[in-house]
Amino acid sequence: MFNDLNKKVAVITGGSKGIGNAIALRFAQEKMNVVINYHSDEAGAQAAVDEIRKNGGDAVAIKADVSTETGVKALLQAAIDNFGGLDVWVNNAGMEIQTPTHQITLEEWNKVIGINMTGVFLGAKEALNYWLDNDRTGNIINMSSVHQQIPWPTFASYATAKGGVKLFTETIAMEYAPKGIRVNNIAPGAINTPINAKKFADKSQYAETQSMIPMQKIGDPEDVADAAVWLASNQAKYVTGTTLFVDGGMTLYAAFQDGKG
Repeated sequence: MFNDLNKKVAVITGGSKGIGNAIALRFAQEKMNVVINYHSDEAGAQAAVDEIRKNGGDAVAIKADVSTETGVKALLQAAIDNFGGLDVWVNNAGMEIQTPTHQITLEEWNKVIGINMTGVFLGAKEALNYWLDNDRTGNIINMSSVHQQIPWPTFASYATAKGGVKLFTETIAMEYAPKGIRVNNIAPGAINTPINAKKFADKSQYAETQSMIPMQKIGDPEDVADAAVWLASNQAKYVTGTTLFVDGGMTLYAAFQDGKG
């Protein structure tokens, strides 16, 4: 569908499962070359590599901690060594810890901020430096959440990080637009991923979450992947600094549907 993506090179952080995995497989459908980052799920990352190669693309799996400079440098080097460069960097790795704000430890706070926000900064910085040093254009896609906009009690560290990712995206999009570098943000809503599996296994919680979505449907990782491949392509060549919500309308506040309130 997006012929301009053929043979382009993408790095996807947190690509071994969930949304990152779906993006990797969707990119592979466009015959892109993909560096799949993982932290602990080596089997999931390798399974994605095998699937991509089976479908005519190419990929490598690289273990790295994206909250460290060493980790993101290793991902860029893998892209260069295996595929000759970098075109798209997807900052997808994320985590959450549910704790009342007055009880969260500094260690827990720093861990969530480190992956969800500092990791985005480090990945973007590495990609920007590569493109600037080599006089190339590029494309950064950050993964935020509806909770960059919707407050989420007992998840203060996560919501804070995602709010920061939103403004970071907008800031660097403005800063590097003259260089031909596009930076955008995807904000998923409730998506059927491993991180939500335990919650959604409870039928009452699943139904409660559905009631918060005007489309009355929990999203699939592939819904987010379709948004990512469009943002990576030339069909979005005039789009930068924006957040694309993939949420079934959750940010429309479904509690007010049918004129309630």
